[in-house]
Amino acid sequence: MKPTTRIRTAVLLLTLMLPLACTPSPSATIVNVTLQEWAVVADDASVPAGEVTFSVTNNGPNDVHEFVILRTDLDPGDLPVDEHGAVTEAGEGIEVVDEIEDIPVGETQEVSADLAAGSYVLLCNIYSADENEAHYAEGMRIAFTVE
Repeated sequence: MKPTTRIRTAVLLLTLMLPLACTPSPSATIVNVTLQEWAVVADDASVPAGEVTFSVTNNGPNDVHEFVILRTDLDPGDLPVDEHGAVTEAGEGIEVVDEIEDIPVGETQEVSADLAAGSYVLLCNIYSADENEAHYAEGMRIAFTVE
């Protein structure tokens, strides 16, 4: 094979392989979450490890909610709480991964996190002194697994 033919062949092969090397990694897993009095509802209970985007909608009907991602091996109903019934986010066995604060009724907001395999709890941790309500204590929590 002539040197010019070898060069053309190499250039052709590189041209064909370049798109494979530049292909973007798969996009984040998207989990739709609904917050409402008094529940957290996710369209998936488990996802693969990696980048996860939570698209969180507050369906109210009356209260502002927040969305907190905790990594913990504790049962969702057994998290340490303060005197008002809100989760002590700095409590033993809990790692706050990320959160969205104060989502108004009717709004959707997103948060993305790189989640390792393990057990998580998704919750609303708002405490309203006016209504004497801790949203966590009212049942706004669910288990979530990353595999």
